[in-house]
Amino acid sequence: MENKFSLFGKTALITGGGSGLGFGIAKVFVESGAKVVIVGRDASKLSAACEMLGPSCKYISFDITDLPHIPSLVSEVESLFGPIDILVNNAGKHLKKAFTDTTDSEYLDILNVHLLSSFALIREVGRGMMSRNSGSILMISSMSAAMSMDRVVAYSTAKTAVLGLMRGVLAELSGYNVRVNAIAPGWIESPMLHKAIDDDPSRKFRILNRIPSHQFGSPDDIGYAALYLCSDAGRYVNGVFLPVDGGAVSGF
Repeated sequence: MENKFSLFGKTALITGGGSGLGFGIAKVFVESGAKVVIVGRDASKLSAACEMLGPSCKYISFDITDLPHIPSLVSEVESLFGPIDILVNNAGKHLKKAFTDTTDSEYLDILNVHLLSSFALIREVGRGMMSRNSGSILMISSMSAAMSMDRVVAYSTAKTAVLGLMRGVLAELSGYNVRVNAIAPGWIESPMLHKAIDDDPSRKFRILNRIPSHQFGSPDDIGYAALYLCSDAGRYVNGVFLPVDGGAVSGF
């Protein structure tokens, strides 16, 4: 039987692919036959990631909040590596702060990273996908879009807003055979998770007791979910908000 989970012949662009969830997605995509281009600000981190992932992974150092230059980024990727078949908007930035202490500039900074850059990338990559009548776009949302959490108002707003972005562009892209889905990672072992909980043991205790299995997930767990949604195995899955959370949303 043809392997519906194969990404052979596909090119994937993954933002924030040098570590954490982005690296986990890149790893699974490479293992499934894709050519992967990872994007981020830290060239040394990206280079190290490509070293681990092998020749099917390349990188471009770029700050995705540089919105005016996103069209040239997409042009560079496609001129070097071919048409982008899969876009994963994964790059993120965390801010743990009481909302009364959060400044306007801090709030806008989080929205720029998560929301405005995602919109600009979808707009530029989406044009090519529409012309080819094929493509898959994946948003990385958050559990904070499904439940109320303290001290993450900017992050929660941004991760909820990307779901609105997903639904808005889906209405226009679906007629061109371009699917748009979102994953809500639970608490996954990553630098961002540890930044949020390592100095807050009571928060860590509450999180682990919220998860029925009492354990954090791994980046590969997100990678396999992303593979399903972006491969032919998920060809009829469009507009879903998929928690990959060990049952945290359903747990008590």
